[in-house]
Amino acid sequence: MAVNFRHAYFACQAVVPQMVERGGGSIINMSSMSWQAGVPDLMGYTAAKAAVVGFTHSLARDVGKHRIRVNAIAPGFVATEKQLRLWYPTKEKVAAMVANQFIPEAIMPTDIANVALFLAADDSRMITKQTIYVNGGRP
Repeated sequence: MAVNFRHAYFACQAVVPQMVERGGGSIINMSSMSWQAGVPDLMGYTAAKAAVVGFTHSLARDVGKHRIRVNAIAPGFVATEKQLRLWYPTKEKVAAMVANQFIPEAIMPTDIANVALFLAADDSRMITKQTIYVNGGRP
């Protein structure tokens, strides 16, 4: 919880008063689809990422009256340098992960960044209390 949830809670606590003063804003929390999938051997991680979603929903209700939007992004397997180096070092391992998705391509960091940019922009001005899953359709 200290590594995967606490920072979101305290960062929001720090920025909300400033956003209220400024008349609004957008908070984007990072979750993971792992909590819905029930990934084995990651109970602490999945519990923390589920907590991010619950926190996002509750905070959105509390701060919406100040025109502050609060959303979360829940990625699936993202082909970052670290993921590829530590857990998916071969093309076969990446292919096996991608095979679980409806869209047969690796999710790249830019795919997550693009969703964050959308949620931060005025284009999403009426979107709050949502968790957007960027997982290629993985069940």
